[in-house]
Amino acid sequence: MPASSDTTNTRDKVQTDITIIGGGIAGLWLLHRLCNAGYNAILLESKALGSDQSVASQGMIHGGIKYTLSGLLTGASEAIADMPGYWRKCLQGEGEIDLRGCKLLSDHFYLWSSAKTTSRLSTFFASKATRGRADKVSGKQLPPLLQSPEFSGSVYKLVDMVLDVPSLVRQLAEPLQSRIFQVDWQTAEFQRQPDGCHAIEIVSGEKSLLLNSSAIVLTAGRGNGDLLKQLGASSPTMQTRPLQQVLVKHRHPQRFFGHCLGAETTPRVTISSHSCDDGSQVWYLGGSLAEKGASQSSDELIRCAQHELAELLPWVDLSEAQWATLPVERAEPLQRNFARPDQAYADWAGNCKNVIAAWPTKLTLAPNLSTQIVDLLTQKGIKPLYSALPNLPLKTPDIAPPPWQTLFGGE
Repeated sequence: MPASSDTTNTRDKVQTDITIIGGGIAGLWLLHRLCNAGYNAILLESKALGSDQSVASQGMIHGGIKYTLSGLLTGASEAIADMPGYWRKCLQGEGEIDLRGCKLLSDHFYLWSSAKTTSRLSTFFASKATRGRADKVSGKQLPPLLQSPEFSGSVYKLVDMVLDVPSLVRQLAEPLQSRIFQVDWQTAEFQRQPDGCHAIEIVSGEKSLLLNSSAIVLTAGRGNGDLLKQLGASSPTMQTRPLQQVLVKHRHPQRFFGHCLGAETTPRVTISSHSCDDGSQVWYLGGSLAEKGASQSSDELIRCAQHELAELLPWVDLSEAQWATLPVERAEPLQRNFARPDQAYADWAGNCKNVIAAWPTKLTLAPNLSTQIVDLLTQKGIKPLYSALPNLPLKTPDIAPPPWQTLFGGE
């Protein structure tokens, strides 16, 4: 913990409009939005940019089709129906943030079924809710992985896309590096001021710095829980939904991005492909497999994944593949019956006059979250006031490596 102000030799005061805590996709996107709106905003990150939940994402920018598998259009699917088009404009340099330097892994995603679930899939895509958002493909239109005589299911091509998350983090961070700082919470803490607002005290050597902001925005994912506790906030309460992803490193040339429809509303398994420096690929497996795998040991989950892929893709030989697992905790605002949140969430924290707690709930909704936060600031009359970029005695954080690089030494 930092030394109290009366034991340090000097204590400088620094003022910004907005301080964002958490350097994942949500925090970096918000930093752009605020700066574009004229706010003097900075971002603090305790680890590496994109670490934990962001870099563990499969990078899918989707329009909610996978949330309508129950046959009903949910709040989640309505909230994100237009998101692929929104992100696509940014990737083309025509949106609110220029993402032309971000690597696009795939400009589409597939939803496929085994022969047993083909009728259900056909019925689902015949509904009005999905028209214009998916096209049925067959024959030579099929992705190479499914162009096998042994495949007898149905395949639909979705308008969804897949981004390389590390390149997205880099694209968001580089233009605003002078506003991004690494903070060590062993030498920093929140301080409640006489006016009821919170400031952040940062100790560097014998110097103490008090960072005052019109608003502090928490976008630290799972870290929001500890930050809210430190602040003594009465609300909101956070929930975590654990996953355990499976990674399969192999030398098959086919890249594939798709959901397999099973008997449940969540896709049976989701596959995304990521390249390694040695020419091999990693399939990153999510869906029900990863959700159920949260309670399994790594070895048990790998055996389940091997069985699933052998059943779904029996023509693919993975006997020489390398296998690994990655536990991930998705952080969200607490929902009744521990349900999956429908939309991004942002609100003022209870007992904290100038603190907003925020979770995008899914990568796709990071832009929506920024809009909600800007609206909260506007409604409270918080306007840009300060122009000087703060000079903080802190370094710039690195960008977190993707899990396949950490586990397999990949790209």
